[in-house]
Amino acid sequence: MSIFSRYHPGAYTEDQFLLEKRVVNHALFVSLFLLVVLWFVKIFEVEFDHDFASWGIYPLSIKGLRGILFGPLIHANFEHLIANSFSIFILTFSLFFFYRHSAYLIFGLIYFSAGLSVWFVGRDSLHIGASGVIYGLAAFLFLSGVISYNARLLTIALIVALIYGGLFWGIFPVKPEISWESHLWGGVMGFGIALMFRKSAPVNPYFEDENDDLDSDIVNETELDSIEPPENK
Repeated sequence: MSIFSRYHPGAYTEDQFLLEKRVVNHALFVSLFLLVVLWFVKIFEVEFDHDFASWGIYPLSIKGLRGILFGPLIHANFEHLIANSFSIFILTFSLFFFYRHSAYLIFGLIYFSAGLSVWFVGRDSLHIGASGVIYGLAAFLFLSGVISYNARLLTIALIVALIYGGLFWGIFPVKPEISWESHLWGGVMGFGIALMFRKSAPVNPYFEDENDDLDSDIVNETELDSIEPPENK
């Protein structure tokens, strides 16, 4: 049987369709909620003439530890926020759709591990913005798509590579105003967490050909000799 048979999409039952619909709605809710929080923070800053940048990650500073939690929610300006909005929405939606059972854990690990890494090894500067999370999600989804046999997740991996392939250059210190450390460590953490969760990656159901159906409860005696013992497969 061809290896590509493992990417067989299968057929939906009505129950599966309803479940998929609920998962889509939940993924939309989470990704939209995150987007609303990011925009609320920036609008609040502008409306009340306040700057939350001091709440970013400042490496090896006790006070800077709070940036691990709050840094990704803060952006320098609307241009910075707009640049991150589409990416964070698409990648968060994809994570919560495909990893419906462990999405919160995966997102939390990417979110905090990326920030903690920057806190340990980043340069002496305030690091803000959701870019580290974006790089972490992109790296996670890409590698998960490559090492799994889920056709739709593989498609997302290819889309990530095509659309966000330019993210690769963001891990280099090209512009001093950009936190390349967040990009680099977000990507590293994303790849590492993808390997951690490789066994729980969603895999399409395996559909055997009619000629390979060995699970029948009734087997003709003349066929017994032609059936290979399971332990030898």
